[in-house]
Amino acid sequence: MFKTKKINLQILFTSFLIIGLLIIYKNIKINNNDNIKLKEIPNSFKVYGIDVSHYQKKINWDFFKKNDSLIKFVYCKATEGINFIDPQWKNNRLKLIELNIKNGAYHFFNPKLDPIKQANHFLANYTYKKNDLPPVLDSEIEIEPTEKLIKNIKLWLIHIEKTTNQRPIIYTSYYLYKKILKKHFKEYKFWIANYSKTPNRVIDKNIIFWQYSDEGKIAGISGNVDLNISKIDFN
Repeated sequence: MFKTKKINLQILFTSFLIIGLLIIYKNIKINNNDNIKLKEIPNSFKVYGIDVSHYQKKINWDFFKKNDSLIKFVYCKATEGINFIDPQWKNNRLKLIELNIKNGAYHFFNPKLDPIKQANHFLANYTYKKNDLPPVLDSEIEIEPTEKLIKNIKLWLIHIEKTTNQRPIIYTSYYLYKKILKKHFKEYKFWIANYSKTPNRVIDKNIIFWQYSDEGKIAGISGNVDLNISKIDFN
């Protein structure tokens, strides 16, 4: 019986050792900046950032702050449409402010819904603070006629700027940027999602953020996360 107990303790100790080594390996792998850094960085782009929503579930921001030295800014989803609030928005916002991590908020835009109601919904859940990143309109849905899409986007942008005194940035796909938005919003800056790893596509004075991957592995975050690079240096 004593021998059996001794063997069980050895098995338990070995199991804990293996688990511990796996955790260490996982953290080393996550914190390896090689999975974040671009081999070819377009002119003027300087620092890396991420954007998150409830899809990343509850994030361990303390662990993130302690273990990640490359990420300098974070955008969080706040709202969508006229009544959806991201379930992780409040927690993400409070922790990022507490840890003094540069951050901002974005609204997922539904062009079929009233743009002013959407803007007010965003503003009811997000209050601009000094040193925040500019508010972002996430425009990924294309509708016909195109004139309606352009009009509704402009109404949202103008309303947000009047209220916050900050000109919003437009997040969109490279396809929508080139096809529609670039020529109609020349006075705005853009955040472009393009995973082709073709840097020359984002060499444009109006593009200040480039989302180059949706497969990032970041300390404190379960699953994949969007990776971005910015022309604005947040150091």
